[in-house]
Amino acid sequence: MRLGLLGMIATPAQGNTVPADVDWCADNGCYGDGYPGDDAFLSWLGQRAEHAARCFFVVAPDVVCDAPATLERSAPMLPRIRAAGFPAALVAQNGLEDLSVPWDTFDVLFIGGDTVWKLGPAARSLAIEAKARGKRVHMGRVNSLRRLRYAQTIGCCSADGTFLAFGPDTNLPAVLGWQRAVAAPALFDWAVA
Repeated sequence: MRLGLLGMIATPAQGNTVPADVDWCADNGCYGDGYPGDDAFLSWLGQRAEHAARCFFVVAPDVVCDAPATLERSAPMLPRIRAAGFPAALVAQNGLEDLSVPWDTFDVLFIGGDTVWKLGPAARSLAIEAKARGKRVHMGRVNSLRRLRYAQTIGCCSADGTFLAFGPDTNLPAVLGWQRAVAAPALFDWAVA
């Protein structure tokens, strides 16, 4: 991470700190049922304000695999995340392709949803549209070279996964090899600093 080869994802439930010289992003913890609530999440972000310039995005609260509920849940938080000085990310969940996407309210489209949806034509179309609108695109749960190649193909500029967390000494060379294989500029992983 300190060499700029990997970024870091921090969540309120992890309890880790953001090192001064590491690029990072903030996830909300909703996927693992660790979201502390809107005000506590913003307070947690505020404690990391000195690192805002190196933060690629902060994920607004979402509801796994449910785009309408995600839009409702994230709508009040996206402007609050931006007002705190961080780029805001909207999680694309199953069904977002059938809804009106509030493109002007966020900076990064985070491809979430279940595996079938995230690897299907709807998520791909949303990623392409996001890029056309000048948004960065990130994909979650990328734990193989094949998935990283796919993420890059649809326009993702970053990705995360848990692969490195399970046997970091063994898996770090593999992850760095994936990056070289796709010439990826940064791969976020659930790394604890």
